[in-house]
Amino acid sequence: MLKEEEIRPPDLMDEQSRLFAEDVARLMTGRGSFVEVACPACDRRDCTPTLEKTGMKFVTCRACGTLYANPRPTPDQMRDYYANSKNYAYWSKYIFPASEPVRREKIFKPRVRRVLDLCKKFDIPTEILLEIGAGFGSFCAEMAGTKAFERIVAVEPTPSLAEDCRRLGLEVIERPIEEIERGDLVGEDENIDVIASFEVIEHLFRPRAFVSKCADLLNTGGIFIVTCPNSRGFDILELQEKSSAIDVEHVNLFHPSALAHLLDSCGFDVIETQTPGRLDAGIVRKHLLTGDLEPSTRPFLKRVLVDEWEERGEAFQDFLERNMLSSNMLLVGRKRAAPVASSSAISMTPTFFNRNSNSR
Repeated sequence: MLKEEEIRPPDLMDEQSRLFAEDVARLMTGRGSFVEVACPACDRRDCTPTLEKTGMKFVTCRACGTLYANPRPTPDQMRDYYANSKNYAYWSKYIFPASEPVRREKIFKPRVRRVLDLCKKFDIPTEILLEIGAGFGSFCAEMAGTKAFERIVAVEPTPSLAEDCRRLGLEVIERPIEEIERGDLVGEDENIDVIASFEVIEHLFRPRAFVSKCADLLNTGGIFIVTCPNSRGFDILELQEKSSAIDVEHVNLFHPSALAHLLDSCGFDVIETQTPGRLDAGIVRKHLLTGDLEPSTRPFLKRVLVDEWEERGEAFQDFLERNMLSSNMLLVGRKRAAPVASSSAISMTPTFFNRNSNSR
């Protein structure tokens, strides 16, 4: 079972937290310039104030239940934040290298197998794979080792991470995907069959523009594989503003039906939905052990995640994964042959976030 401390080494996380706090403080100096936005999933502007964390206000869409930062930093502010992030430079120099063996075995190799299984399941050609937000380059490197695709391209706009990808011998484009045209990537007779984006969409100012660009780049019938936090998953529901998934960088917190609506409206048929997360149980267990969550008020969770952890912990996480209850989700959209009017109905049921605002 994957453990949080295996990919976030405890001896490195104090410094990481300090640098992240510096990045956040720098971002918040421009708070007066933050801008109001519509819901990133359904584009409506009817929302409920929900919570505040480290100076960032989050609201919940009354129509589709998406939780999102509003107001949020402008695109220029976001670009400056990531380009000059001390936290990301620290991850690149220390945390990723220290945790790389475990990440490869327990995250990236299973992720590669999952992508190849999806290609096989839906009969997807394997000419070109594009990963957007390639980070340290591990997924692309692992996929390249399978030789399943004729060509793999890593898109990574953060300078330090783009350099990490180059050190692995990967083909890298160091620009945001929204600034890349199809002709920059492929010739007339080449096809991009798969676009993969892992934990990226939650960071973006305009998710709709991102998804639409992916649809433009993909070959008709190609697939877009996207993962991100699931705001209706176990550890986010249980921890709320204490969850690390809710922070100034994660300005869009979708749930499966809201993200499916966004993909559908951008020209994709959603053909697969999963919640493959493996950390929920361990994360909530840690909060119970530290007293950050009061164990006496959660007797069932105390029994499963503390008292009987060795016998029940992994089985409980398996239950979350199988039943769409993990706080990490994966959706697969297949590009339609031609744009059609969306027929998706948006649930009007409010989420758990419709409650009084809280702050950390």
